[in-house]
Amino acid sequence: MRKTFRIKKPAEFQIVFDHHQSVANKYFVLYRLKKENQKHFRLGLSVGKKIGKAHDRVHVKRRIRQAFLEFKPLLDQETDILVIARPAVAHKSQAFISQQLEHVLKLAKLLKDDNHDSTT
Repeated sequence: MRKTFRIKKPAEFQIVFDHHQSVANKYFVLYRLKKENQKHFRLGLSVGKKIGKAHDRVHVKRRIRQAFLEFKPLLDQETDILVIARPAVAHKSQAFISQQLEHVLKLAKLLKDDNHDSTT
């Protein structure tokens, strides 16, 4: 995922947090902020130390980014999205993470096509 698709600055994270539009399941908390005239969605990730050591957290981030690449054509492009991974997601498969992210994206009504079937 290109860096233009990422939220990196703490101030940008704070703007999305302060907007208070969130949904959650057992594995992820998702915050969203609609931004008019934005060419593509932007993704911010937060993976806490409760998930494990640094290499475990990086592994989870990579799997989340990969799942978002799969959903990219179906996502609302004028949105900033923050995903907070909960400790229960540690050591889960790519297919499982994609399935759970699809669930939370549907709860947030960010997927354009509800007929998308993730690979399991």
